[in-house]
Amino acid sequence: MKIGFLINPIAGMGGKVGLKGTDGVLDQAIELGAKPVAQEKARKMLSHLQEIYPEKINWITCDGDMGANALEKAGYEFAVAYNGMNKTSQNDTLAAAKAFMESGIDLIVFCGGDGTARDIVSVVEKNIPVLGIPSGVKMYSGVFGVSPARTAEVLDGFLKEELGLAEVEIMDLDEDKYRQGDWSVRLYYSANTPFESTLVQSSKMMIEAASDEDIKDEIGEYIEELVSEEPDTLFLLGPGGTLEFIGNMLKVEKTLLGIDAVSGGQQVGKDLNEEGILKLFENYNKYKLILSPIGAQGFVLGRGNLQLSPQVIRKIGRENIMIVSTPAKLQRTPVLRFDTGDTELNKELSGRGWFSVVIGYRLSRLAEVSI
Repeated sequence: MKIGFLINPIAGMGGKVGLKGTDGVLDQAIELGAKPVAQEKARKMLSHLQEIYPEKINWITCDGDMGANALEKAGYEFAVAYNGMNKTSQNDTLAAAKAFMESGIDLIVFCGGDGTARDIVSVVEKNIPVLGIPSGVKMYSGVFGVSPARTAEVLDGFLKEELGLAEVEIMDLDEDKYRQGDWSVRLYYSANTPFESTLVQSSKMMIEAASDEDIKDEIGEYIEELVSEEPDTLFLLGPGGTLEFIGNMLKVEKTLLGIDAVSGGQQVGKDLNEEGILKLFENYNKYKLILSPIGAQGFVLGRGNLQLSPQVIRKIGRENIMIVSTPAKLQRTPVLRFDTGDTELNKELSGRGWFSVVIGYRLSRLAEVSI
C-alpha cells in the first residue's frame, strides 16, 4: 500500500489563544503567542504506530513541515510527492491532495482539523479514503481518530487489512460566525475512512429534546446555589448551549463558544484565552470548571476548548471539574473522552474509567470514560 501523509502545520494554533480556529487569523494568533501543535500530534501518532506496526510502510508525503520532517524524525523512509511553500496555505493542501491522487495513494493520513479534511476531500472525493490525526480547534467530521494514538491503531488495522471502510460525513464550522458566537456547522461532503467504532469519532450530533429545557433549569439552579455557597471560588464556564443556558441563569454575559468566569455572583472574565485564565488564577485560591460534553462524540476536553490547556487543567485538578448534561444528551453519548494533548493527564482525568455527570438538581450519574 501507498500511504499519503500530510500535516497542516498551522492547525490548532488559534485554540489556546482563544481565537476558536486559525482560518484567516494566523498572524493574529502568532501575535498572541500561539505555538504550532500539529507536529507534536503527528509525532505521537507515528511513535505509537512504530510500537504496534514495526514493519516498513510505503510513505508518500510533502516536504518540510507538511510531512517530511516528522517522518524523518521518526526514522521512516519516504518519497516526496509535493514541494510546498515555507509558509503553507490552503492552496498547498489542495495541491498536495492532487499530487497524492496522481501518485496512486491508497490512503491519506493527515494531521489537522475539519478545514484540512474538507480541503483534501474536495479534491479526492471518495476516490481515496482519508484518516485524520486530530489537531484542529474544531473537529466535527467522522474521519478523525479519537486521539493520535487511536489514529495509529486505526492505521494499523487498515495496513493489516483488518478494518473495512465506512462512509462518514465531512463537516465544518464557519469560523467567522463562530467568533461572533454563532454555531453554524455545515455538511460539505461524504468520505470513506477506515472505521472501528471505538477508535474513530462520530460526526457531531446536535441533540435537543423538549424536556431538556426543564432539566437545564434544574442544573442551572444547582449551579446557582454552588456559586452562592462558595463566594471565594472562581468558576469557569465552558462553551456550548447548556453552559450558555446556565450562564443566562447566573446573569452572566456568556460567550456561547468561549470560556467565561464568575466569582461571588459577578462576572470576572469573558471569552478568556489560556493566558487570561492563568492570569485570573493569580487572584484566587479555589477553582471549579464546569463543562458539558459534545453530543454523540463525548469529548469534554480537546474539541472547541483548547484554551483549557494541560497547564490550566492541572491547576484546576480533576476533583474540581464538573461535567453537566441533560439525560437525553448523555444517553446518546456512549462514552466521555478527554484529549488534552497530554497522555498522562488524559489518564488522570479518566480515573478508573468513570466520571460523575450532573444530570439534574443535585442529581448525578456515572458515565463511562474512554481515551
